[in-house]
Amino acid sequence: MKTRWSALCLCLLLIAAGCTGNRAEIKEDHLTVGKVQGEIKVGMPASQVAELLGSPNIVTTDDKRREVWIYDKVSTDRVDTSSSSFAGLIILGAAARDSSSSQRQRTLTIIIKYDEEKKVRDFAYNSTQF
Repeated sequence: MKTRWSALCLCLLLIAAGCTGNRAEIKEDHLTVGKVQGEIKVGMPASQVAELLGSPNIVTTDDKRREVWIYDKVSTDRVDTSSSSFAGLIILGAAARDSSSSQRQRTLTIIIKYDEEKKVRDFAYNSTQF
C-alpha cells in the first residue's frame, strides 16, 4: 500500500514538474495608432521597431537603396444580434424573431523609412474605419 502511494506521489510530482517548464509566451498582435504614436521614434533602430510591431508585411527600398517597411493591417468586426418575443393565451400563441447584423472594417497602414544605419528617419500612418 505504501509503495502504491509513493508511486502515485512520484507520478503527480513528475506531471507537475512537466507543467511548470519554460514556455515561450505568445504575444498577441495588437497594432494600433496609439502604439505607433507613443512608441515609434525617429532614430530608433530597426531591431527595436521589429520587437514592438512585429514583422512588416512589405519590405522595399527607396531610390537611395534605404529600407522602407510597410505594415498593412485589415480587421473586420461582425456583430450578429437577434431578439425574439412570445405572446400567447392558453391555446393560441404568436412568436416573432428579429435578427440583424452589422459589420465594421478597419485598416491601418504604417510606413517606416530607415536611414543608411537602419535607424528610423521618418514614419507615417493612416487609419480608416467604415
